Amino acid sequence: MKEQDVCEVPCVDQARITRVQRELKEGSILDVSKLFKALSDETRLKIAYALTIETELCVCDVANLVGATTATASHHLRHLKSLGLAKYRKEGKLVYYSLDDDHVKQLIQIAFEHLEELTNRG
Repeated sequence: MKEQDVCEVPCVDQARITRVQRELKEGSILDVSKLFKALSDETRLKIAYALTIETELCVCDVANLVGATTATASHHLRHLKSLGLAKYRKEGKLVYYSLDDDHVKQLIQIAFEHLEELTNRG
């Protein structure tokens, strides 16, 4: 027998719809969407994940980790910074990046924990 994954009869719970619509803030949805788009890039996710393992890394270390030029690594790091996911500090001629706050670190760690759970299920 084929599994049905759609409602077989139309029904709408208007009270539920109204309650959820009040919570859906268009600006917030767009901003969170940008955050996930940034992390959907494999290189930027690798950089962000590396920054959950090591508190901070210089641009040269990041470039080496992801197998890119320092210019490319800088581009990705600036993008993460522009979205509020990363921050940097300059020490002499070196620039060190870290995650902006613990929320970003938790978000990335939870994603990888979820992946591990999925892998262990199958």
